[in-house]
Amino acid sequence: MAASQEGDLSASERQILQLITAGDVQEASLLLAREDVRVNCLDEYGMTPLMHAAYKGRADMCRLLLQHGADVNGNQLEYGYTALMFAGLSGKTDITSMLLDAGAEKDLVNSVGRTAAQMAAFVGQHDCVTVINNFFSLARLEYYTKPQGEETEPRLPPRLAGPLHKIIMTTNLNPVKIVMLVMENPELVDVAALEKCYQVMDMLCEQCVKQQDMNEVLAVKMHYISCVLQKCLAFLQKQDGKLDILVKNLLRGRDSDGFPQYQEKFIRDCIKKFPYCEATLLQQQGNDPTAFSVLTQAITGQMTFADAHYCATCGEKGADKRCSLCKAVNYCSLVCQKLHWFTHKKMCRCIQEQNADPEMDTPRFKELKDEDDDDTLVMETANFLQELCLRAEEQVAAAGGCPAELLARSSTD
Repeated sequence: MAASQEGDLSASERQILQLITAGDVQEASLLLAREDVRVNCLDEYGMTPLMHAAYKGRADMCRLLLQHGADVNGNQLEYGYTALMFAGLSGKTDITSMLLDAGAEKDLVNSVGRTAAQMAAFVGQHDCVTVINNFFSLARLEYYTKPQGEETEPRLPPRLAGPLHKIIMTTNLNPVKIVMLVMENPELVDVAALEKCYQVMDMLCEQCVKQQDMNEVLAVKMHYISCVLQKCLAFLQKQDGKLDILVKNLLRGRDSDGFPQYQEKFIRDCIKKFPYCEATLLQQQGNDPTAFSVLTQAITGQMTFADAHYCATCGEKGADKRCSLCKAVNYCSLVCQKLHWFTHKKMCRCIQEQNADPEMDTPRFKELKDEDDDDTLVMETANFLQELCLRAEEQVAAAGGCPAELLARSSTD
């Protein structure tokens, strides 16, 4: 088929562009099956169908075009934009990830020397910036699933590549979140498996530092994940295969203000152990911001925003479940709220008293509207039980006291 020239479109190719706007994947699929339709045709501005689909946020259409051989790195547009740049401008993280998985080059620049991540940052699409900056292809990891040279067995068992890649690709660096990802994959909750995984992470860290275009940011991330995996390994060896105690240690708050001292020290120690160069992150570490926020800013390329509502347990962004007692902490799920309650309950009452309204001293459920979902009802029920637990603690304390751990367990049953 002849090479496509700008604006040299057949009637069917013009129809493809219209179908992208309409989001009609089924009809577009039929048209793309025809021999006279070029998947990389150019409109009068030099934009391909994939660029149009990426800019309009049509994920299904992007997937269809890629399946038909769309050039993911085409940049014939006058200003040198690529499909990845358009995905970043549209703010669609799913399309951004899809294009990266398909081989999109994240270091290509447009006519003014800006990469896709820089273009996304310019228009405030910070989630896309994070996805681009943290991308690591599965193929690079799968290299270690095959014996190399004189090796008789691979350094990483193939069955571990998928779960480990999921951890590498996470943009949430909270150690609790990473431990939870380990716990979600039974194949990783094994001493031998974790040992293989952290050793591969160390090799990837070294590779990122010693490659020609050194990527210190990615190297720090690989090193950090290795440290978390090693901590998981140590707890598996000490705690008979259970990681729950590690999660509790990471969440346990200081009695005076609930500050997670163990977690803070752990992250700082991880950064200090970075072996290949002077860790500039250390120069930023004071008491405020926390080591976690500094690490997140350095690796994702953006600051943590106070109004983004991060989960108090795992650090997940967009947590919309708030403790209805103190209104001071957010959670992404009921599971995370339960995990955090053992330490949050110590501060919850104090926060309530600081923000107390003298006319509202009797706790009660909020009135649920018809559109409220089941998760909201469950969260409200859990919060109500927490309030009952707090009152029970006061009554028991007045009567002579009893083990607080028993009360903590009863509040999450």
